Amino acid sequence: MNMRRNEYDVTNRVNVEVVEEVRDAVLEIFAARYPGEDLAPLRRAFDDMQALFAGRFSGYLACDTLYHDLRHTLDMTLATARLVDGHDRISAPVDRLGPRRAMFAIMVAILHDSGYIRRASETGVENGAVFTKVHVSRSAEFLRSYLPTVGFAQEADTAAKLSHFTGYELDIEKIGLADARDRLIGCIVGTADLIAQMADRQYIEKCRDFLYLEFVWGRIAREIQPDGREIVRYASPTDLVIKTPGFYQYLARPRIDKTLGGVDRYAEAYFDGPNLYQLEIERNMEYLHEMIERGEFDRLRRVAHSMSRPVPDRPRGE
Repeated sequence: MNMRRNEYDVTNRVNVEVVEEVRDAVLEIFAARYPGEDLAPLRRAFDDMQALFAGRFSGYLACDTLYHDLRHTLDMTLATARLVDGHDRISAPVDRLGPRRAMFAIMVAILHDSGYIRRASETGVENGAVFTKVHVSRSAEFLRSYLPTVGFAQEADTAAKLSHFTGYELDIEKIGLADARDRLIGCIVGTADLIAQMADRQYIEKCRDFLYLEFVWGRIAREIQPDGREIVRYASPTDLVIKTPGFYQYLARPRIDKTLGGVDRYAEAYFDGPNLYQLEIERNMEYLHEMIERGEFDRLRRVAHSMSRPVPDRPRGE
């Protein structure tokens, strides 16, 4: 394989900064898996998602979060489609998700971070990252209102529940779902959300340049307790980078393997070989460990790129 390009997915073949490329890749996967099915609702959902992030969706401003941008959504949506395909490829007919649930999974994926996007009435909020702690609940609200517009009204309430598989506002093990296949969709979307971002070729730089800023806006980097004490989780962008291997080892990996049921194994079925997402994650972690051990943070020379509009260097009040 040639050197992986910064804007491309783990196969180095799909530009995850181009909506049309990701849309066509997803449609190709599902057209092959579910021949003859009408995938028009997916096309409409991709168009609406693009309008939402661009500020052309009625009632909403353009996305301005740097880390949780359009590229991240496209990248994890493609990963979602691949995990769905891998699952249905190796499962017995009775256990397969099938075309409607497959499309439903993609709709949850492409709108899983809609809660970061400011409403038109929220012009006074300096950045969508202010909603970090509640963005999943906001995404759930958006999904519940949006799905009926594309013919998925009966799935709207379930979609609102499944959005929580991508966040930490609720204990997902306590979320009640009547059908095990719906829970599987939640696990797939939650897994795709993690593996896509951590397999990004610019993941480390994005943590340093973008995620830290989002954590400052969202009052996660530093948080004032009711008694006045300050909890400092990440003292600086470099501190966040240093703590990233621990996040992967002690939080993300156990969540993927246990809480989310280890569904990343379906990537092997899709690729008919090694899980390319895991290979890229391991490459990023290996590079991180070596850099941290040597204290060579100047090795992060790539300039992270976001598809969101430019924002001030630092949030007010940092």
